[in-house]
Amino acid sequence: MPQLPQTLHELSVGQLSARSGAAVSALHFYESKGLISSRRTSGNQRRYSRDALRRVAFVRAAQRVGIPLATIRDALASLPEERTPNRDDWARLSETWRQELDERIKQLHRLRDHLTDCIGCGCLSLETCVLSNPDDISGERITGSRLMPERRQGRSEAHPA
Repeated sequence: MPQLPQTLHELSVGQLSARSGAAVSALHFYESKGLISSRRTSGNQRRYSRDALRRVAFVRAAQRVGIPLATIRDALASLPEERTPNRDDWARLSETWRQELDERIKQLHRLRDHLTDCIGCGCLSLETCVLSNPDDISGERITGSRLMPERRQGRSEAHPA
């Protein structure tokens, strides 16, 4: 059986965009971040191997569930010989991401629950604002904005130089 030429196994950036649903600019961005790779033709055009389709699908699926690109890049780099992820890879990686997502969901629930405290404030200068200053120790003693004196090593606040 004769071998097909290399060029039939490759996609131009436009073809990859059309097949993956990702904008050309997104593909260039993914490439700049090390998520996908291409080779250059003698005319300096990008050519992607067909497995780039699966990598783009993997990246876009991970992004949809809120995984940062840096985490996605690290996951792809962890695969042997930087191969294209398969179903087992997705299952393994998504299990580790599940913990991160659960923590983010908890944070969002806390944010939502505290949001009503700020409605109507506008400047977030309530006596107690868990959103703009969650660990506000001075807020227990004073209200409003205050410029706190800078602490210098070896000098107390009572005796500034």
